Amino acid sequence: MIAQFALLSDAAQLAWVGAGLWVVAAFAGVMERRRAKRRDVARLEQVGWVPWTGLFMLAAIAGGGCLAMSLPVVIGGL
Repeated sequence: MIAQFALLSDAAQLAWVGAGLWVVAAFAGVMERRRAKRRDVARLEQVGWVPWTGLFMLAAIAGGGCLAMSLPVVIGGL
């Protein structure tokens, strides 16, 4: 699978990396929502150590940038 990824064009590799970063952003968004919506009052004061919102923003912006940079070549089929 890694060998097939290495044979892709630079734009296609960038598109796959961008899509992977958006998957990470979706996961971070779900985890932040779970933390915000928890019902257990005893654990409400226990703040988690993972900055889910920051991870979401970082992955979403980086993934969007990767996808935007690869879009013309992927759509054009060059």
